[in-house]
Amino acid sequence: MPDLRPPGQDRGKRALDLLNFFLANVQTGFGPFVAVYLTAHKWTEGDIGLMLSVGTIVGVASQLPAGALVDATTAKRAATATAIGGIMAAALLLALWPVALGVMAAEVLHGIASSVLTPAIAALSLRLVGRAALGERLGRNAAFGAVGNGLAAAAMGAAGSTLGTRAVFWLTAALGVPALAAVALLPRQAVRRADAPPEATGPAAAPEAPRAAAPFRTSIVALLSDRRLLIFAAALVLFFLANAEVLPLAASLMTRQAGTRASLIIAAAIVLPQAVVALTSGWVGREAERRGRRPLLVLGWTILPLPGVLLALLPTPAVLLAGQALGGVSAAVIGVMLPLTAADLTRESGHFNLCIGLFGLCAAGGATLGTALGGALADMAGNRVAFLCLAAIGLAGAALLATFMPETRAATPAGRVDPREAPE
Repeated sequence: MPDLRPPGQDRGKRALDLLNFFLANVQTGFGPFVAVYLTAHKWTEGDIGLMLSVGTIVGVASQLPAGALVDATTAKRAATATAIGGIMAAALLLALWPVALGVMAAEVLHGIASSVLTPAIAALSLRLVGRAALGERLGRNAAFGAVGNGLAAAAMGAAGSTLGTRAVFWLTAALGVPALAAVALLPRQAVRRADAPPEATGPAAAPEAPRAAAPFRTSIVALLSDRRLLIFAAALVLFFLANAEVLPLAASLMTRQAGTRASLIIAAAIVLPQAVVALTSGWVGREAERRGRRPLLVLGWTILPLPGVLLALLPTPAVLLAGQALGGVSAAVIGVMLPLTAADLTRESGHFNLCIGLFGLCAAGGATLGTALGGALADMAGNRVAFLCLAAIGLAGAALLATFMPETRAATPAGRVDPREAPE
């Protein structure tokens, strides 16, 4: 049988692997390492939580516009490259100007850039492989991202311990260069329309006439009329509300306990769950296609509260690492299931990236509240109370999904051959 795959599609998939790997490298410098860096500069937990919230507040405001922009633009590679450049600039600001104004500017820049990256990578993935193979592709994205994140965390932990915490952000900016090179490797001819049917993947497939874009307001109203979307959106808010501040709080705690060894401990706390993500993301993608979305969603949300409970009971480096390893399963589920659920819910509407932007808005809103709430609870009542309260919120999200979330996977129409199983 002749090879009907689009020219350059294999090259595009390899380039997307590299992009996810190096993009994870770039993003690793933010979050826990920022908390370690600012703690070393004598910032309090409350001030750190407030400053981290600045970036997520900006993310809240930019999620929907970013999703709509990625939906509308045909220059998705350019949008991805611009966002990577913004993150590189944010890292340089942190390295050069670790005062309130500089950190705030870096968090704003990072929040905007990250809002564009998530839907852009999802759109490139959907266009390369189509809906039928999207679960496996998203699992592959998450696996390569996890490996990149783990390796970068190890390198940044070593750099922070030997060269000082500022070196983490110099390294973050430098790692943006290969990420930009990976974007350049994505071939234009391998990218097809995201809403093309699975069977229209060969070079002989007729081009599809572009659909007229619905007004932004109408599109939002149409999305919000789906009860399944509202349930999943609420669960996302609870997930990130429960999870956003756990590792930053632990980072500050470890910094006080371990001093200069804190960077290595936090690096290990990132590497372990990323190893779990790398090992399990492919399985999550395959099982989501085989068994459905709902069982995996419930599994991921149920595991989420465990790291906080463990840290509340015994806040030691070993327990932190054990909890983070468990959290890797939840991270694998959220990494695959967020864009995959968005694809399910927009199967007929074509508002895939806008839906991802809406979900990103929920995630950013939850993270904003989580960082501020976690820091405030720690300042007022101590870390143990903060960890337990955040764990209770995560458990509420699991109960919501288990009780109300229906299955969103569509059955394969009779007589249609899944392109993944077609002989070459």
